[in-house]
Amino acid sequence: MRILVTSEPRSGGASELNLFERPAGGERAVLVHLDMDGGQEPGLALDELQSLTESAGALVVDRILSRRAKPDPRYFIGRGRVDELTARVRETGADLVLVNHTLSPSQERNLEKALGCQVLDRTGLILDIFAQRARSHEGKLQVELAQLRHMASRLVRGWSHLERQKGGIGMRGPGETQLEMDRRMLGVRIKQLERRLVKVRKQREQGRQARRRQELATVSLVGYTNAGKSTLFNRLTEAQVYADDRLFATLDTTLRRLDLPAGEPVILADTVGFIRDLPHQLVAAFHSTLEEAAESQLLLQVVDASDPERDDSIHQVEGVLNEIDAGELPRIRVYNKIDAVGREPMRRRDPETGVEEVWLSAETGAGLSLLVEAIQETLGAERVQGVVRLHPRQGRLRARLFEIGQVLGEHYDDEGGLQLEVRLRRADLDRLHEREGLELHAPSLGA
Repeated sequence: MRILVTSEPRSGGASELNLFERPAGGERAVLVHLDMDGGQEPGLALDELQSLTESAGALVVDRILSRRAKPDPRYFIGRGRVDELTARVRETGADLVLVNHTLSPSQERNLEKALGCQVLDRTGLILDIFAQRARSHEGKLQVELAQLRHMASRLVRGWSHLERQKGGIGMRGPGETQLEMDRRMLGVRIKQLERRLVKVRKQREQGRQARRRQELATVSLVGYTNAGKSTLFNRLTEAQVYADDRLFATLDTTLRRLDLPAGEPVILADTVGFIRDLPHQLVAAFHSTLEEAAESQLLLQVVDASDPERDDSIHQVEGVLNEIDAGELPRIRVYNKIDAVGREPMRRRDPETGVEEVWLSAETGAGLSLLVEAIQETLGAERVQGVVRLHPRQGRLRARLFEIGQVLGEHYDDEGGLQLEVRLRRADLDRLHEREGLELHAPSLGA
């Protein structure tokens, strides 16, 4: 990316054009974290930033921890730290500095001028990772939209020697500056992407409506990135979703059918991982993808049992779930990677929160059956059982009952009528009662 910056006019003289070309991106990175009290433990914060950096494909050559009561308005980290950071960049041969915070556009530019290398903040780094991981059409559109919105606030004032209208023949400037042209072009592209995403979201909603018509429950895997969601998804569905031990290994939502032991199918959704301080523009850009979680009947909140900060990760995930209006959905908390901490598979209910917990290892498969049982029992908690009586001409309704519920027995009476002993979800029974006048009687099949 080339960005042009002009110098201020010299006093008593004409404006001099001084082009500043933004340094090209690099692969050797210095990490910077500013500890301002009350945040995540600094060492763990730098560890997470290093994981993000390595996930993006860069090599970490140095880490710098700085402490300030509040950020410096010009450089964020302070003038003294800038001098130290400049020396570190030269010593290590780094060509990229990653700051574990959100920088203002002016702070980012000031640091780049002082350091002579590219500077990215946390949001820019995550956007770069997302751009690498997006595979579906919708995912690519969402990433590009988030990148353009981020870029729009970082347009450097260019070609300012043409900005002002000057008096006299031959001295009048253009009617539109380069900066205004850039902003207009970005605005046009953003609107195009937004229109395309509206169409994609309509298609996704049509798919959800089709599943609703079939009364198929959706179970979504949610959790902190790298908690093992995709590995668990593959174990449950025998899918081949890409899984790797790095942050944001998968980005696009994947749906697969999961047949429970009782014979009832559900749709299992693998969603994008969450992370601390997930940029709001990413939450907004991926809202349609995250709607799969918000529209689910059950959430499987996957937690890395080996993570020393797992309680904080749970808190971060719940914050995003509340942001997408999914905080009140039924959930099972799945503690994964028990093989890394030497724990046995188990299933219990947290006495404080009342949340169902399953401890397992998606890698080895230990405890997987406990999770399947918990899913089936949770989705079946609102089920009712009894006998329905159908007229001989209600063959279509009979087929429907076989499709959405468990038919435990079937008996024809002397008049040709049919009695089915069924087990149904309460919501399905209420819907059929409203549409078809179906009544459920006490079990007395063949009476």
